[in-house]
Amino acid sequence: MCGWIMLWTAAVCLCLCVCSLAGPIPVHRGVSEHSKLLLVSFDGFRWDYDRDVDTPHLDAMAKDGVKATYVTPAFLTVTSPTHFTILTGKYIENHGVIHNMWFNSSTWEKKSYYKSQFVNEWWDNGSLPIWITAQRQGLKAGSLHFPGTASTYQGESAVVREVEPENYNYSNETAWQENIDKVMKSWFREQDLDFVSMYFGEPDSTGHKYGPDSPQRRTMVQQVDRTVGYLRSAAEKNGLSERLNIIITADHGMSTVYRNGLVDEIILSKIPGFSFRDLDFHIVDFGPAGLLLPKEGRLDKVFNALKGAHPHLHVYKKEEIPAHLHYSHNDRILPIILWADPGYVINGYFPVQFHKGEHGYDNQALDMKPFFRATGPDFQKNLEVGPFETVNIYPLMCHLLKITPEPNDGHLNATRHMLTSSIQTENEGSSGDDILSSVFIGLGSVAGFLVIVFVVLLSRGIHKRRRNKSRSTDEGEIDKCHTETKQTTF
Repeated sequence: MCGWIMLWTAAVCLCLCVCSLAGPIPVHRGVSEHSKLLLVSFDGFRWDYDRDVDTPHLDAMAKDGVKATYVTPAFLTVTSPTHFTILTGKYIENHGVIHNMWFNSSTWEKKSYYKSQFVNEWWDNGSLPIWITAQRQGLKAGSLHFPGTASTYQGESAVVREVEPENYNYSNETAWQENIDKVMKSWFREQDLDFVSMYFGEPDSTGHKYGPDSPQRRTMVQQVDRTVGYLRSAAEKNGLSERLNIIITADHGMSTVYRNGLVDEIILSKIPGFSFRDLDFHIVDFGPAGLLLPKEGRLDKVFNALKGAHPHLHVYKKEEIPAHLHYSHNDRILPIILWADPGYVINGYFPVQFHKGEHGYDNQALDMKPFFRATGPDFQKNLEVGPFETVNIYPLMCHLLKITPEPNDGHLNATRHMLTSSIQTENEGSSGDDILSSVFIGLGSVAGFLVIVFVVLLSRGIHKRRRNKSRSTDEGEIDKCHTETKQTTF
């Protein structure tokens, strides 16, 4: 009985020892608080604009956070549609803002990019930007100059918003800094907003006017870089650095336009068999893309005249457009879609476009890819990731804000590896494996120890019995000897 008590005591002591070696098991607690989020767009900032310019502040941001090789915008690669993709996580055919210009094909009415910002039904057609989603889930959101800011969505708008005035000077660096101060101090710190989107119209304007390879564009990229530095300093000055995630990206890139006899320009009126009289409506003379609405019964005539008419002109019926463009399943998209190869633009009756840089091309063209940077408490440091689609930025932002996203075309898995939480998940998985291994090793040790103790006690018992038996035998021999001695004496 005493042996079994010793055995039990030893086993308990060993188990306690093993548990202490295995370490404490982590306790997971839900995090109710979230960091604030700032989304910044520098219109037309191509993915490689930092390669021919010294950009110390963008470089520092990459070192302190995440840099993507490039991101792929939605098609049509123009400002309003691609920005609304970032805000909704939807391809353009699904969110419905299909062009920079609002138009009415029945009345031939068209509105410019700026005036289209105020056509509410153009934007409010079933898709909710992240401002509204955040506010419906208890957060406060604001937007400064971002495309779509002027509209309301199902009767709601960003709680704090500022729309750029008409003929706004996009390149005024002083105004940029004033807007940053406003957002950091008034919006984030004083009004305690959770999410803000900011828009800067450069280097797009400079890229259009002078071309993406011009010294003027390089100078503007330096201004953008200084602004990134100013923005991060303003965040620190207002005590936001430890609780503000910053995403900086763009809507599209920019490509040089060839003219002056260098190429055979695309002029629709000069194509044999094509006539504008066969159309009820058209949008051309706006860069490298166009939309055509043929008159009833003339679709095939128009299509056949244009198809193959120029080696750098792509012509599709909307139901036959390549699937990767996601630009067909929407009633607003006209029956025939045109786009040119990089370097070319589509002219109607005669050339009326004089930009030296353009966008609107196939989103697979490398010149159309924007840049992407992110930093903040939830992002890893000094991490460069591969390309991904801008449609995936929306679910990333919803995850950072801890809100439930609206139905969208993006995937969080495309960006999850950028986050510090992905490292924690891996470490926790590894720690769990280590704990299990320690437990199994401990149990094995206990079992081995019990076997050893059992063998020792068993051996001791056997030895004791043998010794007792030997003692009894010796006593018998002594008694026999005593008897014989008595008989001999007698």
